[in-house]
Amino acid sequence: MSTSRLRSSRPFVLSLPATGTYAAAVAITFSATASAPTPLYVLYQQTMGLSPAHVTFIFAIYVLGMVAAFLTLGRLSDYIGRRPMILGALVVNLLALLAFITAAQARDLAVARLLQGIATGVAMTSLGATIVDAQPRHGATLNGVTAFIGLTTGSLLAGVLIAWAPLPTRLVYAVLLAITVVEIMVLYFVPETSRKKPGGLAALVPSISVPQAAKGAMLRLVPLNVAGWALGGFYLSLMPALITAATGAHAPFTGAAVVSTLMLTATASVLLLRTRPAEWLLGFSGVGLVAGIAFTLLAVSIHSEPGMFAGTAIAGAGLGAAYFGSLRMLIPLAGDRERAGMLAAYLVISYVAFSIPAIAAGLAAPRFGLVATAYIYGAALIVMATTSLAIMRTGRRAAGEKPSA
Repeated sequence: MSTSRLRSSRPFVLSLPATGTYAAAVAITFSATASAPTPLYVLYQQTMGLSPAHVTFIFAIYVLGMVAAFLTLGRLSDYIGRRPMILGALVVNLLALLAFITAAQARDLAVARLLQGIATGVAMTSLGATIVDAQPRHGATLNGVTAFIGLTTGSLLAGVLIAWAPLPTRLVYAVLLAITVVEIMVLYFVPETSRKKPGGLAALVPSISVPQAAKGAMLRLVPLNVAGWALGGFYLSLMPALITAATGAHAPFTGAAVVSTLMLTATASVLLLRTRPAEWLLGFSGVGLVAGIAFTLLAVSIHSEPGMFAGTAIAGAGLGAAYFGSLRMLIPLAGDRERAGMLAAYLVISYVAFSIPAIAAGLAAPRFGLVATAYIYGAALIVMATTSLAIMRTGRRAAGEKPSA
């Protein structure tokens, strides 16, 4: 680590604990930026004539940019350092926010989301690795909560500003832009936490980099990842519209509040269950996802807004445990110089699950109706989560292990 060299050339450099805190705060900002458009989609549908298919396409453009960044730039901070990659991500995110502020049609939103996806893809691997570098004891916990805190903050902030402030389609982006400018300035005082190494150009070739020790665990986690991330994709793209279709509630803040409930309970589950073993967390997550999705679908069928909040809270607890349990299982299986690459591989798998099912739902909704589509979508996720529970139980039996307490 080159901290001492940096200290000699700067009047002040953050300590490692402060660096981890900075990285976590920036990661929260990126996630908040990602969820901020969710409550606005209803307004965009009204002002730009967007259909559910358009909404999921714009959502998918974001994920496409993110996955492209994971595959090409995701490992680069292992070679050239974390700080240059974080700076690049912040600058591109700033451009995305400017594009949102000036957007006048669907094409402008697509461009903004593409830039945002690229920036977030670079940021998630670089910041995630920085957090673990700077605070190894708490790295998994911080990485487990930053995304959910940010997603909660972004959707709630947008919902509040839409309901009670002027410029509903611009103000939330202006606030996030101001925060991003401050984070760019603070980055000057952040030390580098990773040594440079040769091979950066080769790392740009699209590839999935999974350490041999982590391959088996990552494969076993696929059904659970698909269930959890596909649920998140539906909430961030179509849930506000489903609430309107199922309950008749048209207030943008209601949709924002339901989405935020998913992310807030996910955050709470990570914090409350952080001392539990990875296998226990993964088992709990499967049960939580099955119960929460089933309860939410029941609430949709009886047009109950409180029931949708309750089911979402249960599903959110399962989602948080799934994400944190996966990180708890995978991070120890990667070496220092494999960390960003492994996070990139995990996130590629996760965000494919985050986007493709939601796109399918957006295409199906005009034909079958959004409520019927939600029933089919939720049933498929219940099957995936149940499959994950069966795989974990079979794996323990094959290894002669008892379930984690």
